[in-house]
Amino acid sequence: MEPGQPVFSSIVACFGAQIVGADGKLNRARLAEKAFRGGRINELNAIVHPAVIEAQRRWMEEVSRLDPSAVAVVESALIFEVERDARARGEEKSVLTDWRSRFDRVVMVTAPDELKVARYVSRVSPDEGGREAAIADAKRRLALQIPDAEKAARADYVLENTGDREVLHAQVLAVWARLKAESNKCSQGES
Repeated sequence: MEPGQPVFSSIVACFGAQIVGADGKLNRARLAEKAFRGGRINELNAIVHPAVIEAQRRWMEEVSRLDPSAVAVVESALIFEVERDARARGEEKSVLTDWRSRFDRVVMVTAPDELKVARYVSRVSPDEGGREAAIADAKRRLALQIPDAEKAARADYVLENTGDREVLHAQVLAVWARLKAESNKCSQGES
């Protein structure tokens, strides 16, 4: 999404030059306004997601080439939403409709919606000035997502992130150990 890249050019062509800041880069706040509040998130995702997925594919191939037993971790909040939205656009078989199948395991980190909203608000509006707008924005974004219970049913591991870092850390260590063990079995032809 940097200037000079095809995704940048496609976003500007779709959303207009007013989303480009004085520095020549995307003004993410203006873009988010058009995408989320303007009801155009699917347009943005249709531009960005194929390029991101292709970059991930190349990276994962390189990781596997360098170390066949490596565990490659891809962070994505919207794996299931990408598939849903591609199908809603009428795509039948594409990298987007089949994204989940590209991963051996999906680890979902969940938290209560109220906590998600509070965390978002503290990140984007730490002072009281824009608090109400940030809360509304967070709720709008959550409404576009598949509920956690539905995603958890499709995930291989579910970690609860309710704010206790020690508890979350213990969960992460346990899942990491299992992922490493599974990866080692795969590289040895045991699974």
